[in-house]
Amino acid sequence: MILIVDDKPENLVSLRGFLEHNNFEVEEASSGEEALRKVLKKIYSLIILDVQMPGMDGFEVAETILDYSKAKDTPILFLSAVNIDKEFITRGYQSGAVDYITKPFDPDILLLKVKTFNRLFEQTNQLKQVQKSLKREIEHRKDLEKKKDEFISIASHELKTPLTSMRGYIQLLERLINKENNKDLKIYISKVSSQINKLGDLVSDLLDISNMESGKMKLNIRPFSFEDMLNNSVDNIQQIFPNHIIVRKGSANIIYPGDEMRLEQVIVNYLTNAIKYSPDKLEIEIESIVDENWLEVRVTDHGIGISKELQEQLFEKFFRVEESSNRFQGLGIGLFICQEIIQRHGGICGVESKLGEGSTFFFKLPLKKVFVT
Repeated sequence: MILIVDDKPENLVSLRGFLEHNNFEVEEASSGEEALRKVLKKIYSLIILDVQMPGMDGFEVAETILDYSKAKDTPILFLSAVNIDKEFITRGYQSGAVDYITKPFDPDILLLKVKTFNRLFEQTNQLKQVQKSLKREIEHRKDLEKKKDEFISIASHELKTPLTSMRGYIQLLERLINKENNKDLKIYISKVSSQINKLGDLVSDLLDISNMESGKMKLNIRPFSFEDMLNNSVDNIQQIFPNHIIVRKGSANIIYPGDEMRLEQVIVNYLTNAIKYSPDKLEIEIESIVDENWLEVRVTDHGIGISKELQEQLFEKFFRVEESSNRFQGLGIGLFICQEIIQRHGGICGVESKLGEGSTFFFKLPLKKVFVT
């Protein structure tokens, strides 16, 4: 819809006939005041304004329209037979007009300009609708993500309570069974205990993911003995998997400023993964290397290995090497969490692997400066 504004009826009739003949819908106003009243009620694709009118002139009308938020994007075209000097044309553009045409005008040129400004307004409107739609979609996704994080956090916390109780009852049963020396029951209880521990690990991983994505996970940075932490990690895993031999290589006898608990979590994850993916190979190697700039830890297994195509995806959230197999259980978030922890220390994670020959997972931490985010 185009609004034409002129105080002379003959001009309105002439311009209206011209525009309607070219398939444009038109409304008219015979004064600046009437034009403003119409603009307050309706959005127009183009406003064609006469400059010299009694009361409010065209410049004042244009300036007022552009101050009205709903009409500020409506293009204004000045059409004048009297005010054709350069100073008036300049003021017209300063008032916010997109063009200034003097009479007598070329009908073809006027039609071309009207079509252009009308199309630009429609395209701008369409773009705004797309932007609004995208904004709504983004807000919707943010709300869903927030609810998902809240659900994971609440569910994980709620699961921890019964898990703690179950562990307590299992310990009581183990004591009773030890007195009776019932081997079969010991095996069953051991299996139940193992599954509870796995469930506990999954709950902890979900909590870590939730805290990371919500920005609630903070690193507890303090100096600690890296060598002692490595030895402690190896000892703990060795007790859980006594049939595997974990070979220590190298030395990291330094005091490192970092989150000891989180870095131990990474090492334990690397070691348990190495054992899990090499069940028939009993030897695992863990090597620590310290040079001028980096502290590096490498965990090597001699298991199934990983193809080159999959190696780039290993540290992605919820990625599992064997999606179609139930042989290796888990949510596929352990390595993602490891990477987040190492990156928050300013370090990097990586993997070297060949199918059928085994894998080496490593991480490197900077020695000169720790970047915590």
